[in-house]
Parts: sequence; C-alpha cells; structure tokens
Amino acid sequence: MSPIFLKRLSVLFIAPAILLTFAATDNSNFSGDWTLNESKSDMGQFANFVPRKIKVDQKTDSITISKTSSGFNGEDVTQTETLSYDGKDTESTIFENSKRKAKAQWSDDGKTLTITFTLMLDFNGQVTEVTGTEKLALGDDGKTLILQSNSTSSFGDNGYKGVYEK
Repeated sequence: MSPIFLKRLSVLFIAPAILLTFAATDNSNFSGDWTLNESKSDMGQFANFVPRKIKVDQKTDSITISKTSSGFNGEDVTQTETLSYDGKDTESTIFENSKRKAKAQWSDDGKTLTITFTLMLDFNGQVTEVTGTEKLALGDDGKTLILQSNSTSSFGDNGYKGVYEK
C-alpha cells in the first residue's frame, strides 16, 4: 500500500473519533461528600427521612449514590445504589426487605441526572408501591448539590428539595 493511501485511510478513522470527542456532552460531576443545609432546603412532610448526607462516586458509565438518613427508630441508615447510564433498571434492596428498581438518564445538556424509580415498600408483608423521580443538579457554580425528589403512593404525593454542600 502506498503511503498516500495509508494517510487517507488514517484520516478516515481519526476524523470521526475527533468529531465524536467534541460532540460528547460534558455531564455535570456530582462526586463528593455532601451535607444537607436545612435552612436552604424544603423538606416537606417527611422531613425526618430526607437524607442528611449524600456521597456520590461518579464514573463515565455509572454513578454510585449513598444516602444517609434517620431510620424509623432514629438511628442513621445508609442506602447505596449504583446506576448505569444505559437506561436499564437496577434493582436494590432497602429497609431489609423492600425492593427498589431505578434507572438514571442524563438531560440533553448534561446538567441534570434524572433517576426514575419504583419502590415496593414491605412492612411485615404489607406491600405499598411508591413511584417517583429524583433529579440531581449542581447549583451556586458547583458549590451545592440540589436533589429534587417527587413520589406518589397510597400515602399521597410527596416531595422535597434538598440543598447539599461539600
């Protein structure tokens, strides 16, 4: 093969890779340890159960979120789940025997991560379905993490906005 042919062939493969690099969305990075600022938050009717601390480990293809809140007996309870960005449901167990299915999706601009979930709360065999969304975004030029959560169940509609600081 001639050097000119090889050069043209390499341009054919390299040019698309460069274009894809520039076309990729630059997603917000939520990684870090975050603490709830109650005075900036709107915690709603279930304020006792709003996560007080959130730890986020964000990777290129997935995100791990650990939320620490008060349990039913006042003790700290930490729930951790890892979600991929491929749109597939991830199932996890919370509160000992309740199941949560969730999936994560980035907004087109890469600024907001929306987690859609279905939670099957099991209280001694009595199962209640909770459906909802959680939206993560950065505020104050990246100094705060904003978690907007909305859910619907037989308990009614519930929502809160937590503002977290590093």
